[in-house]
Amino acid sequence: MYTIQNLYDQHGQDLSLELVVGKRGMRRRIKVPEANRPGLGITGYLKNHASKRILVFGKVDIQYIRDLDSKTRIERLEAILSQDTPAVIVTRRYRSPKELLLICEKNGIPLFRTPMKTMNLLSRLTLLLTEEFAPTVTLHGTLVEVFGVGVLIQGDSSVGKSEAALGLIERGHRLISDDVVKVKKREGNYLEGYGAELTKHHMEIRGIGIINVAHLYGAVCVRNNKSIDLVVKLETWDDHSFYDRVGADDKYCDILGIDLPLHILPVKPGRDVVLLLETIALNHRLKDMGYNSAKEFKRKLLEMTAR
Repeated sequence: MYTIQNLYDQHGQDLSLELVVGKRGMRRRIKVPEANRPGLGITGYLKNHASKRILVFGKVDIQYIRDLDSKTRIERLEAILSQDTPAVIVTRRYRSPKELLLICEKNGIPLFRTPMKTMNLLSRLTLLLTEEFAPTVTLHGTLVEVFGVGVLIQGDSSVGKSEAALGLIERGHRLISDDVVKVKKREGNYLEGYGAELTKHHMEIRGIGIINVAHLYGAVCVRNNKSIDLVVKLETWDDHSFYDRVGADDKYCDILGIDLPLHILPVKPGRDVVLLLETIALNHRLKDMGYNSAKEFKRKLLEMTAR
């Protein structure tokens, strides 16, 4: 549950918010990640009025309200300020009409003012709310950037995820998060992975302990977040299992409603897992450029068989 108090504590300073009245309503819940101006609502037209959004009063809105007589002001403001209204923000540090102050205080609606311009505030506020309301999930694995490709390495405990990531880092690739990866779905319909603040840039290596990758290898070998482009699942080699040797059939896994390419990589002594992960990343880049080695091989094989 995201409340006005959360918004004020986290972003109040950035938005230069100053609480005027309605302190008892700070725990009001923000139900939708949107903010808008009162618009036609202050003229009395309330059809499809979005009552669950944060209301932002700009220069024109305040001037219009001031031009109304006191009785009409109260009627119009009470109509648009319902119990579902999370908060009211007045921009450019305009002095709020007394009727607006009284209604907000009476209904327990927090009223803020800010020196920001109306459109700047709406843009910033929309971005912040979209960020907070984005679908999020926490996954077990290690996220690394290999040749610009975000690779999420997953697998059972002690299969070698962190060791493989450490080998990639030594070759100049970058670590985003080890063990715990937070994944957020972005508006552009892609997934972004990042680590927890406490464990950022740290890795746990069995037999060694906790290491700080940024201190050992330099800041160039870490980054805070990265889009996730593919998933590689490490598993212990099983002689009785069938492993794809052509790669013509693409596999996918679903994370937050988005299908990501999935590769099952069997691990056993003697296999250079780091080299294989680099090859998977490079092959993924080739596919993005429109060239699929497996499909090209299959096409040539069919042509040869036909001849």
